Amino acid sequence: MTWSYVKKLSFTLLDAITDKDPMVQEQVCSSLCSLGEAQPQETLHACEEYLRHHDKLAHPYRTMILRAMEMILSSHIHELDKDTASIVILLACSEMTRTKELSCEWQQAASSVLVAVGKHFVNQVMEEVLIRFQPGILPHCSVLQTLASLSVSNAFGMVPFLPSILSTMIPMLSMAKQDTLRVVFCCALQHFSESTLEYLANLDQAPDPTVRKDTFAADIVGAYDILFHHWLQSRDAKLRLAVVSALGPMSHLLPSEKLEEQLPKLLPGVLGLYKKHAETFQISKSLGQILEAAVSVSSRTLDVQLDVLLVALHSQICVPVESSSPLVMSSQKEVLRCFTVLACCSPDRLLAFLLPKLDTSNERLRVGTLQILRHIINSAAAHMEAKKPFILSSMRLPLLDTNTKVKRAVVQVISAMAHHGYLEQPGGEVMVEYIVQQCALPPEQEPEQSGADCEGLVTDSVRAVSVRTLYLVSTTVDRMSDVLWPYLLEFLTPARFTTALTPLCRSLVHLALKRQETGADAFLVHYDKHANLPSPYAVTTRLLVVSSSPYLGDGRGAAALRLLKVMHRDIHPLLGQRWEKTVPLLLEYLDEHTEESLSLKEWEEKLLVFLRDTLTVVSDNTWICQLSLEMCKQLPCYNGTPQEKNFLYKCIGTTLGAASSKEVVRKHLQELLETARYQEDTEREGLACCLGICAITHLEDTLAQLQDFVKSDMFRKSIGIFSIFKDRSEHEAERVKSALILCYGHVAAQAPRELVLARVESDILRNMYQCFSTKDPALKLCLIQSLCMVSQAICSSTQASSFHFSRKAELVAQMMEFIRMEPPDCLRTPIRKKAMLACMYLVNLEPALEEQAQADVIHGCLHSVMALPAESEGEDGACQKTLYLDTVRALEDLLTSLLQRNMTPQGLQIMVEHLSPWIKSPRGHERARALGLGACLLQFFLGHLHVSALVPFHNLGLLVGLFSPRCADMWPATRQEAVGCVYSLLYLQLGYEGFSRDYRDDVAERLLSLRDGLVHPDPTILFHTCHSIAQVIAKRLPPDQLISFLLTMFESLGDPDKNCSRAATVMVNCLLKERGNMLLEKVGAGR
Repeated sequence: MTWSYVKKLSFTLLDAITDKDPMVQEQVCSSLCSLGEAQPQETLHACEEYLRHHDKLAHPYRTMILRAMEMILSSHIHELDKDTASIVILLACSEMTRTKELSCEWQQAASSVLVAVGKHFVNQVMEEVLIRFQPGILPHCSVLQTLASLSVSNAFGMVPFLPSILSTMIPMLSMAKQDTLRVVFCCALQHFSESTLEYLANLDQAPDPTVRKDTFAADIVGAYDILFHHWLQSRDAKLRLAVVSALGPMSHLLPSEKLEEQLPKLLPGVLGLYKKHAETFQISKSLGQILEAAVSVSSRTLDVQLDVLLVALHSQICVPVESSSPLVMSSQKEVLRCFTVLACCSPDRLLAFLLPKLDTSNERLRVGTLQILRHIINSAAAHMEAKKPFILSSMRLPLLDTNTKVKRAVVQVISAMAHHGYLEQPGGEVMVEYIVQQCALPPEQEPEQSGADCEGLVTDSVRAVSVRTLYLVSTTVDRMSDVLWPYLLEFLTPARFTTALTPLCRSLVHLALKRQETGADAFLVHYDKHANLPSPYAVTTRLLVVSSSPYLGDGRGAAALRLLKVMHRDIHPLLGQRWEKTVPLLLEYLDEHTEESLSLKEWEEKLLVFLRDTLTVVSDNTWICQLSLEMCKQLPCYNGTPQEKNFLYKCIGTTLGAASSKEVVRKHLQELLETARYQEDTEREGLACCLGICAITHLEDTLAQLQDFVKSDMFRKSIGIFSIFKDRSEHEAERVKSALILCYGHVAAQAPRELVLARVESDILRNMYQCFSTKDPALKLCLIQSLCMVSQAICSSTQASSFHFSRKAELVAQMMEFIRMEPPDCLRTPIRKKAMLACMYLVNLEPALEEQAQADVIHGCLHSVMALPAESEGEDGACQKTLYLDTVRALEDLLTSLLQRNMTPQGLQIMVEHLSPWIKSPRGHERARALGLGACLLQFFLGHLHVSALVPFHNLGLLVGLFSPRCADMWPATRQEAVGCVYSLLYLQLGYEGFSRDYRDDVAERLLSLRDGLVHPDPTILFHTCHSIAQVIAKRLPPDQLISFLLTMFESLGDPDKNCSRAATVMVNCLLKERGNMLLEKVGAGR
């Protein structure tokens, strides 16, 4: 681009900068900067010329242009030639000093341009600025600000000018009467001192290495006297803060004698400002600089002032903080920096002051002291090295504090200690235990933080901070490896550390892997050197059991399994290769699921398979017996977590099943039966599962031990121990009996089928019979559940067909008695459901039930469900509905099982006859239930229909006649079910006529489309649909079924539901119209 084009484009943009829309102004500035990126010199020239020619352009627009120029200069200062730099410097100086009135943004923008140019052309800038900085004349404020900013941005370029600048400026200080100008002078002195110190600290890189501190001494002393003795006394808060900000870096440039002389006044003077100012950042920063200066000259005054300093600084840390603004946080950091200085020069006196304050019960004092202690442990590590035992012992009382803020502070101190070798000292393990205890805090029990005092400051709970600390210390502090390993293993098994298991396992995995990488011994743990460590059996049991609830505690299942895998050599030398394959599969399964999608039953089964596989690989009876012993020992640890205890019982059963020692198996089973907490439902179930799994390989021993328990004093005592409290005694007895019966049920379900059959009646059921007289609902449920398991076991045996269950009828009758004893007007327990399921399994066994017994079962079960009030009358909504639906499903399963034993038209008719009274019931909900059951039975019959020869469906007319009038029932659901029943019956007829199951008949299929029309309540549509249904029936009903159909329909003419009686009329008329001729023939033939 040519200069004229850039100039023209720039001017066009600059003309638009006065647009009233701020968005347009912002876009113009952005475009101007973009142009400057491409053509920096030309753009700067254009801006300079534009400002020069537009003298009356308002200040806000001039400010925008100057800012754009500064941005261009910041990016391209090294591309600038001297001529352009000179033009820009002249413009900026002119803009900066054009008016004596303070227009901060405009003058600041011009000053910033000069500072940007001064980074590369400092001599040219100084030449122009110093013209406006003459002795004896108070300069423009912007000139001072520019000099100060230049010294910060380009110390090497500016410091050589400072002696002359200071000699000119110091006499001006007494001339400055306005506080605003004095503040500017103070800022300039602060920045001049800071740049001088930077220059002196980097003399090896400085352009003039001959510059010395004493070069500035006289001028700094003169400035100090005016600032400290006169201006610091001002009532203007801004001026006082400006003065103290300057005194900090200036103290480093004072001659040592002058500093020593002034310290007795200077330190109290600065400390006194804390009482006058709410914002203390500048005071604390300056105080830190003064203290550093005093230490650098080995001041003796500091010792005298130390106690006063410590009290003042300590109170600044302990003062309640009302916000977490960066300024407040920075102020605290500066106070802590002061403590670092004091810790390096007087460690003994500092600790003598701090450590006793840890014994106070005041929260703020203790938290503040802990913050200081943490800081000096980190920042003055070398000076604290010899004090480690002293500091560790002082933590005794803070470790006992239950206050959340104190706990958080203690954890942070321990973290600092870990990084600096404190925890390797005697007593360091107490600190590690404290961290683990905080990791074990239940999150819900941590108190909510509230109020302005802590708003914004507390973002993490004590537990979260502790978890993070434990992991960081384990993974990033190499020296902690020998402290934490294997010590952390001690916390795996105690129940009180359960909530800490995930962080513990993660840390232990990292530590173990690190030891393996460094080529440590094949065995990670030397148990002979660490007597308090949990045994391999204890570790295996604990990690396996907590894995059964894998998503609790931030995913402790995966963490526990990973630790198991990494410790395989210490668990057993043979497990490494196997676990390398099996553990990753378990972890992968967890990754594929969430807490919501995981089936706990499937997950537990996978863990039990893993355990069985492990026991098979080990194949060492001694090891297996030791593991089973440890598992039994750990049972009481899970009294508060029933699901995990239940799983542990299953693990015990699995382990005992792998043991070859019958004595060990019998002994453990005896202990389990004697010590179980029978009042807990989950524990009873767990114990039963344990014995069932054990019976897979030890059926004889398991049954023998159960029999011994029944005969034992323990069993008798558990039944009669509270006999003086009759109600309690009965309740306790029922719980023990419930568990025993469940045990027999699980033994039958799990043990080898060929062995179970021989023991069912002689051993298993014999102990159940004596309990059938109970009135206790829980015991009834256990009896029914166990009977279901026994029946299923028999049914699934290959010898089931030859097994003669002599007491089958008696058991069925007992189940029916349980059902009859249930209240007829409500459904509160699952006894009905489970008893019907038990009957379902029993009816499949030989011998077959007698006809009357079977009829009693059907009648009793139907009555127990059909007669229940409508669901809307129940009290518990969703729960009641679920229980009702499950009960209906159990009834359906029972009826279909009975039907399956007589899959003939006669067998179907028997079922429907039982349903008939309910189909014709005056209560709508009973009819709806009956039609639903009827539809289910017909679909089952149709689905299992196997016709080996063409036989007539002799009762088709009767069945169709029963269901078809219900197509006009008052209840829409009943109407639709009725159509479904007719539909199934017509296809049954087609099946008996020889058509295949997948054949579809166009006439019968019309019923499905007609069913939707039955939803509409309008009588005209309703009866029109019934007429159409009758037409379908008329076309498909065999001639020999017409009479039985009509006779059944005639009975429906008197149906209490008027809609059904009218529908019967419509259907009879339709049939007479459609098939009347055939009926005449039959009448004629009859004559």
